[in-house]
Amino acid sequence: MKTPLRVSRLKGLQLSLSSGQFRLLLCAALALFYNGPLWQLISAQPASSSLAGWLFMAAFFSFMVAVLQFCLTLIGFRHILKPLAIFILLSASAVSYFMHSYGILVDRSMVQNLFETDVAEAGELLNAGLVMHVLLFGILPALLVMMLRIRYRPVFAELRARAVALLLCLMVIGANGMLFYKDYSSLFRNNRQVRNLAVPSNYLYYGTRYLMGAYDAVKVPLQRLGEDAHQVSNAAVPAKRKLLVLVVGETARGMNFGLNGYGRDTNPQLTALPVLSFGQTDSCGTSTAESLPCMFSLSDRAHYDKVTESHRENLLDVLQHAGVKVLWRDNNSGCKGVCDRVDNQDTAVFELPQFCVAEECYDEGMLSALDDYLQRTRGDAVIVLHQKGSHGPAYYLRYPQQFEKFTPVCRSSQLQSCSEEEIRNAYDNSILYTDYFLSRVIGFLQRERQEYDTAMLYMSDHGESLGEGNIYLHGMPYLFAPEEQTRVPFIAWLSEGMQLRTGLDAACLGGKRTQTLSHDNLTHSVLGLMGVETSVYQRGLDIFGDCRSPLPTGTAQQQASTAEQRGPA
Repeated sequence: MKTPLRVSRLKGLQLSLSSGQFRLLLCAALALFYNGPLWQLISAQPASSSLAGWLFMAAFFSFMVAVLQFCLTLIGFRHILKPLAIFILLSASAVSYFMHSYGILVDRSMVQNLFETDVAEAGELLNAGLVMHVLLFGILPALLVMMLRIRYRPVFAELRARAVALLLCLMVIGANGMLFYKDYSSLFRNNRQVRNLAVPSNYLYYGTRYLMGAYDAVKVPLQRLGEDAHQVSNAAVPAKRKLLVLVVGETARGMNFGLNGYGRDTNPQLTALPVLSFGQTDSCGTSTAESLPCMFSLSDRAHYDKVTESHRENLLDVLQHAGVKVLWRDNNSGCKGVCDRVDNQDTAVFELPQFCVAEECYDEGMLSALDDYLQRTRGDAVIVLHQKGSHGPAYYLRYPQQFEKFTPVCRSSQLQSCSEEEIRNAYDNSILYTDYFLSRVIGFLQRERQEYDTAMLYMSDHGESLGEGNIYLHGMPYLFAPEEQTRVPFIAWLSEGMQLRTGLDAACLGGKRTQTLSHDNLTHSVLGLMGVETSVYQRGLDIFGDCRSPLPTGTAQQQASTAEQRGPA
């Protein structure tokens, strides 16, 4: 007889809530404890410290709770309420950590980055701070929910209670709109990023759309472009073959390049070489998933649509139509569909012990056996090298130890635990290594001068925030992205043979150093440099276009031969 009494006492100690109380408590907790960046934004509004400001903050809290409660009341029925609550608590704890720690916003692009990143990149984001935050705001609340007993009324009584709750939510939302319309109007008009800050609606909305295929490429036939492409030459006699190495940088911001006036000497190797740096170049996105397809698109950013472009041919296809051999080598997380129809090689092909430490392989390895590849190639060639570059947050892993010139460095992916100086030092060291890598690319091209007229173009996919305005990493919606994430380096090196072969005026080209350029210029500049004529080529976007003059027949070959005899510039 004692056992039932003991069980009865234990049941009496178990915390229980009605379904309505549970939903209200969960929504209030989500609104209050998982939306730090959003509350920082609201508290920074004019007059936020006044009585009216405090009243608006209280009203906004009630608005968030009412919206969340309305949604949860519609879908949170008996058998799914607990699992749904546990999922939201765990996911919201992780998302809120990254938003608070790195200053990110959650939008379509950020969600795509999450699903399309590789294991190595994801692993670098794991740190003690994330584990502790998820433990306190995710796992422990989830365990509490699991132990909690939720009381439900009989079916019809439960439905009546839900109907009343929905009506009350609508009344709260309506009252907010009527009493604080001016405040809401000002907030949303001046801060369009509010919807990207609201947890959990931000990631649930974009994540659900992604998983439902809303951002997938439309299943339509590939649209072929530039099939009329063909190569032309200034000389009557066939010249040497052309070789262009196109280096696609990763997370390199132009303002940290010494060539662009940065206060640190991050480009000692390139400074000693005859390169041109175009310091006013903007990206078309703030993440690799957005920027990479855009860089190689035949559309400019104003007309670019990722879904449409995913089933259209790009620069690499047009080069192949013209008979140019194309190779893509990748030391990053893939080409995002850009290289699907050309020869491509991932890191495993050139993983050599001298270029790899643990699971990190440095960019220099991508140059391995390229000369062997060229010996098997006929005609002109374009080689694309997709760097690991300065990918964060573990900048200190992006370069060999001998390139650690700027110290002390941040040796953690938990950037908020490091000083601004440590973060910048580690990042600048990665730029220093990129400088060395590009000099090695140029050295490789100089060695090929007997067979080829050569050139190198380097352009990064996007920039990086290093804590300016408490924002880290990249991936901000372009509309709100700071210059640190959109200003990218663009560097060109052309052998003397290539300059003579293409009739380029070096002085004219040098005058473009301060001209505003963008990713839009890359595709058409490559086509122009490789001498490809096609209906999709736009001369106005070719940075070499108005600096290129036709040479008399045979002159190019004769002058290029003279340049070869003199040796490299």
